[in-house]
Order: sequence, then C-alpha cells, then structure tokens
Amino acid sequence: MADIEDKYSEFRIGDTIYKTLTNKKYDERKFWEYPDPNKILSHIPGTIKSLPFKAGDSVKEGEVLLTFEAMKMESKIVMPYDGEIVQYNVEVGSRFPKEFVLVEIQ
Repeated sequence: MADIEDKYSEFRIGDTIYKTLTNKKYDERKFWEYPDPNKILSHIPGTIKSLPFKAGDSVKEGEVLLTFEAMKMESKIVMPYDGEIVQYNVEVGSRFPKEFVLVEIQ
C-alpha cells in the first residue's frame, strides 16, 4: 500500500488539496518559462534567407532582423524595440528547428 501512496501527486486549487496519480507524460513535461525579451526564438522550423545586420549594429524598432523561408513562404522577423544586436546564432542558408534562439539583442 505504501508503494501506491508514494506515486500520488498533490495539487492545490484554491483552498482544496487533491491527490491523484500522474502519468509519464505529465512527469516529463517541459515547464513554462517566462520568455526572455532579449532572445528572438523561431516559432516554426525554417531556412535563413538574409541577415541585413551584423553583431554590434544598432537597430530601430520595426526594422527587419532577418528573413527566413518556411513551408515555401518567406517570413520576416522585426526588431521589437530600439536596441543592438548582440549576436546572430544562424547564418544565411542554415536551417533551424522550432524554438531555436535566432538572435540575441539588448
């Protein structure tokens, strides 16, 4: 009986505490992290088409940081605020996966 009792997880919703069994998928889930505004991540996999700036360049809000192709369509990522490019983690022609840090800015 003690073995089964060890597998229960406690959840608190409001003032009530619930005990339940969890599965492997739940136990190995990726926890949510607050997004870092200084890192531009890819939302889908793709291939880099152009990088108009280089590390150390100052960029204004709304300027295009990079252009990439995904699913036969070109997309652009724009600068969210005035700042500077710390580094590109990709180069023209390179492929990247989903949630990859493409550009670091400050």
